[in-house]
Amino acid sequence: VKARAAEWNVDPARVGVMGFSAGGELAVKAALANDPVNASAADPIDQQSDKPAFEALMYPGGLTPEIIAKVTKDMPPAFMLCGADDRETIAQQLPLLFIAMRKAGVSAELHEYAGVGHGFGIRLSAHGAVAQWPDVFVQWLDTKGFLRGTRN
Repeated sequence: VKARAAEWNVDPARVGVMGFSAGGELAVKAALANDPVNASAADPIDQQSDKPAFEALMYPGGLTPEIIAKVTKDMPPAFMLCGADDRETIAQQLPLLFIAMRKAGVSAELHEYAGVGHGFGIRLSAHGAVAQWPDVFVQWLDTKGFLRGTRN
């Protein structure tokens, strides 16, 4: 996306990563990775930074103490959510990731919804507070400046 940003009329400084469940684990790993930019690379993709502008972690699986220990101040801002009734490796590890990020100075927001398990996604049949998470996420994106204006 960053390599074709001009063609697609996308601001490369606003390209983030979002993942659900196992994809959330990959999103965390993408936010932790920071391969150096190779401006002289032949491939335009390799000429771009791989660091996402933000990370949206939706009930990410695979969170381990080893991953949490890798948190640094250089991680992008994070929006995180899960259900309180999700398995322990998510409902208890995600708050630990949030705390580690905040201690490192990373801007992070965590939402843990009561009475909700794993895989709630975006469903028209959802009800209660969890049904509003997409609106909360859009508000977060706007507050952080990823939708318009200057980023915070």
